[in-house]
Amino acid sequence: MSGEHIDLAVINRAKDDKVKLVQLQFTDINGSVKAVTIPIEKFPESLEKGLWFDGSSIEGFTRICESDMFLKPDAGTYALLPWETVAVTARLFCDVYMPDGSPFEGDPRYILKRAIKNARDMNFEYNVGPELEFFLFKPKNDGAVAPTPHDVGSYFDFSPRDLAGNVRADIIFTLEKMGINVEMSHHEVAPGQHEIDFKYAEALRTAENALTFKQVVKSIAHKHDLYATFMPKPIFGICGSGMHCHQSLFDIRTNTNIFFDENDTYKLSRNAKHFIAGQLEHVRAMSAILSPTVNSYKRLVPGYEAPVYICWGQKNRSALIRVPRYSPGREQATRAELRCPDPSNNPYLALAVMLEAGLDGIKRKLELPKATEENVYEFNKDELAYRNIATLPGSLGEALHELKQSALMKRALGSHTYQIYLHSKFSEWDEYRIQVTEWEQKKYLETT
Repeated sequence: MSGEHIDLAVINRAKDDKVKLVQLQFTDINGSVKAVTIPIEKFPESLEKGLWFDGSSIEGFTRICESDMFLKPDAGTYALLPWETVAVTARLFCDVYMPDGSPFEGDPRYILKRAIKNARDMNFEYNVGPELEFFLFKPKNDGAVAPTPHDVGSYFDFSPRDLAGNVRADIIFTLEKMGINVEMSHHEVAPGQHEIDFKYAEALRTAENALTFKQVVKSIAHKHDLYATFMPKPIFGICGSGMHCHQSLFDIRTNTNIFFDENDTYKLSRNAKHFIAGQLEHVRAMSAILSPTVNSYKRLVPGYEAPVYICWGQKNRSALIRVPRYSPGREQATRAELRCPDPSNNPYLALAVMLEAGLDGIKRKLELPKATEENVYEFNKDELAYRNIATLPGSLGEALHELKQSALMKRALGSHTYQIYLHSKFSEWDEYRIQVTEWEQKKYLETT
């Protein structure tokens, strides 16, 4: 189908939907969704020619002297925003371009599309199914934000302990209206913590489903006089929120899952093992992208169901990468679950570096270490050393130093975003590092 035909189809669809406003969305390097809203009369022109905007105002984009950029909407991402009540509003994700018509190399969407092209050049399609966990909190009486859980439920609880069943149902119906296929929802381990899983898709669509998911959850929570957060560790002493990613590669010529090998003990092909080995080798360097905040590393500690140790297994949920058990007839579902990412990341960048790390493993034919099926949390330092099991970075600062040394991450992000991301995140780390916390005051104020 030609681009012109797609554009005409989406224009007619907007007319049928009685759309009055159109939000053209994109993200900064941190994954914050930015939007320009236009009246429906400007929609055809934006599809044909794009829409100019000031890129110097966006984190990670251009300098003030290079501010002119334009957005080109992707007609295939059209969806209505059901929570908008003033006027019928449609949303489209956009590519960002330079004035000369070339793609902007710092556009996170472009960075993922470039990684996807690298995979397609190898005849691979990268499919991902993320599991984004979140908390629902009650605001204070004065409306101020505070980490007060909405309920006292725990894993898979239901009413009356789980008070958010109706909220999750509202979220599910809204997601389905926006074309996202929901597979399951449930209460998570911690009070006020929840998970709603949607079906896997190719990487670009998955990244935008994740961005849409976060918008929906926050909007529906607000409708129920709650607020939602994807902060990785909002409360000390309970489990944090992750974004486990189930990954597979399909052969674009046959539409078959190339991770499956019937003759292997784990039902994993050589390419699957190389892919997993690549991610294990590069995960410390990826960590600052997958877990990008100071708070992320409060989640990545032993004892709270978050992976810390760099190993893989099948039965083992303490491993960094888990390969779910094979069941006959489900060859297409063979996958590797990377468990360290959290939902504070930019999904475009996260999926791009995950894919490039796996492809590097395939290109270099990296050997996968022996599976670890025991509970790694119970290993002491000697046992970890004997098995050659390393750990994830313990802080954002440590993760950034790993990123700074990685040639692969620089290629994956591109020189522009790589440098700006490091500068921005080192500034964030330095700002945190010099804070004087309430814990320090209680600990040292009278004893020193």
